[in-house]
Amino acid sequence: MLLDADDCQLVLVDYQIRLMPVIFENELVIANALRLARLARALQVPVWGTAQAPDALGQNVPELQAAVDAAGGKTLAKTHFNAAADGLGDWLRPPVRKPSSGGNARSLPKHLQKAPEEELGRSTIVIAGCEAHVCLMQTALGLLEEEFEVWVVTDACSSRSERNRDAAFDRLAGNGAELVTTEMVAFEWLRTSEHPAFKEVLGLVK
Repeated sequence: MLLDADDCQLVLVDYQIRLMPVIFENELVIANALRLARLARALQVPVWGTAQAPDALGQNVPELQAAVDAAGGKTLAKTHFNAAADGLGDWLRPPVRKPSSGGNARSLPKHLQKAPEEELGRSTIVIAGCEAHVCLMQTALGLLEEEFEVWVVTDACSSRSERNRDAAFDRLAGNGAELVTTEMVAFEWLRTSEHPAFKEVLGLVK
C-alpha cells in the first residue's frame, strides 16, 4: 500500500519557537517538516498546522509557518495535547454538501451515479511534529479513533529525548499508524519520474 497524494492531507504539529531549541535533533526535524510543507504545496496536498498554547510556547517557527501559509493552510491554536479534541478532525473533513435542488443526477441508474469529490474527502493524514510522545502521539491516536488513516513521518518528529521519541513510534505502530520518512512520502506522492513536479520535488529532497 502506497500513499496517494490525491487522498492525503498533511498535518504539522507544534514546531513552536520556545519548544524547538530543546528538541533532540531539532535542526533536522525542522528541515524535514519544511520539506514536507513544500512538497505538499508542489503536489497540491492540503496542509494544516497546530500550535499548543501559543501564548506560552510561541507560534510555530517562522520559516515553517510561512511554508504552511504559502500552501494555503491554517494553523489551529489548541489547549488539548490531542488536537482532534480541539476540532482538528472537523478541519480535515470536507463540509457536508446540501442536495442539489435543480439537478437530475439522482434520477440516473445507481451504477452511473458518482459521489462528488468533495463528499469523498481525503481520509489519509500524513502527520509529523513535536513532542513525539505527547502532542504528536495523542493527535495521531485521536485521528485513528476518528477513522482516518494515519502515516507518521518519523524523521520530522522528535521529543526532548530520543527514548521518548522512540517509545512514541513503538506505540503508534502498535495502534495501526504507518511509519514513514520524508523521502518515502515524496516519492510515493510522485509515483513516477514523469510527474510534472518531479524536478521540483527532487530539488527539495536532495
